[in-house]
Amino acid sequence: MTTKTTNPNQAKAAILGLQHLLAMYSGAVAVPLLIGSALNFNAQEMTYLVSIDIFMCGLATLFQLLRNRYFGIGLPVVLGCAIQAVEPLKMIGKQFSIGTMYGAIIVAGIFVFLIGGQFSKIKRLFPPVVTGTLITVIGLTLIPISLQNIGGGDVTAKNFGDLQNIGVGFFTVVVILILSVWGKGFIKSIAVLIGLILGSLLAACLGMVSLAPVSQAAWFHVPQPFYFGMPQFEWSSSLTMIIIALVSMVESTGVFFALGSVLKKDVTATDLKLGYRAEGLAVILGGIFNTFPYTTFSQNVGLLELSGIKTKRSIYWSAGLLMLLGLLPKIGALATIIPTPVLGGAMLVMFSMIGVQGIRMLAQIDFSDERNILIVATALGLGLGVSSYPTIFQFLPKTVQLFLGNGIVVASISSVALNLIFKGKDGLDQA
Repeated sequence: MTTKTTNPNQAKAAILGLQHLLAMYSGAVAVPLLIGSALNFNAQEMTYLVSIDIFMCGLATLFQLLRNRYFGIGLPVVLGCAIQAVEPLKMIGKQFSIGTMYGAIIVAGIFVFLIGGQFSKIKRLFPPVVTGTLITVIGLTLIPISLQNIGGGDVTAKNFGDLQNIGVGFFTVVVILILSVWGKGFIKSIAVLIGLILGSLLAACLGMVSLAPVSQAAWFHVPQPFYFGMPQFEWSSSLTMIIIALVSMVESTGVFFALGSVLKKDVTATDLKLGYRAEGLAVILGGIFNTFPYTTFSQNVGLLELSGIKTKRSIYWSAGLLMLLGLLPKIGALATIIPTPVLGGAMLVMFSMIGVQGIRMLAQIDFSDERNILIVATALGLGLGVSSYPTIFQFLPKTVQLFLGNGIVVASISSVALNLIFKGKDGLDQA
């Protein structure tokens, strides 16, 4: 695939930014919808929750883009709500209060910002054999999610996997593949966006698109700090969210390295520190404005590889559009009408691209060294296995489950540990 190194003009960058936005939109709005529903928020509260979430996704992305001496990795990353925070936040909100939930988020954000410098030193623990394994696991663990979406999203639904869902989903895949292989110039770069549009049009012809979310949404909405009341602080809730924050940091580390691989750039300890601090700042503001923790989204890394355009200009547009949609809920609701099977088709291609990027890195590893074979095989097996059956650790303490229920984190821990055990100091990244 040809890589474009020049900046697209502003019009093309805006279209590419829209493509990034649509790629992450469903994942971004899923968290407020899940938590708001579980805590019985009314329609007005849900409108605020989704709108401020989208606005903060854009602001959090902007924090990462605007690199300075205090925060911001300065790479083309997109941030969204951390899905791993859903269950703990639902538990805190039900057991204590909504104020306690947001107090815990603020504490976790402060923790991430303060620990970013120390946590960045883990870079030495991520030589190519570990990084390649981790990036491969990120891609492969996400692929089942794309297939679930192609089937309709809800595996318990009677129409899950029906021919209409599958047909629309794979139609989207075919469009993206055709344009990615035979498309020319800018058309090739926006293959995913065109796939989403054509897939949605086909779905609309089949009666799968509803405009109700657009008609029901408000025209304008202003972010308001402490919308649901002042934060409250409770130690066990704060500790739970700190653990979730650590999980997100480990996951973001893998995404940062995946991004470095796509951009052919060495991600330094300083890059990691500034990246963690930007996420910490975003989480703090998430608590203040009553939204949720933020983390770097991996699907957009696959989109960078697929589009071939790897500059920040399009991501600036994506951040700006997200903030605009957060202020204009009716327009923002347009993105929610894209049918789940269509999104699943786009995800299948993007997530697979991430996995292939990891395989590319592993292809450079010396597999005549049996230790490397064992590191990769074991970490892949554990990461994919836990992703398939996270309940394998259900009898362990809840705190331990928060870590070990995430396949990406398990792959990180196991590959780093095995590399150190098998190779000692020789296995550390000296770069």
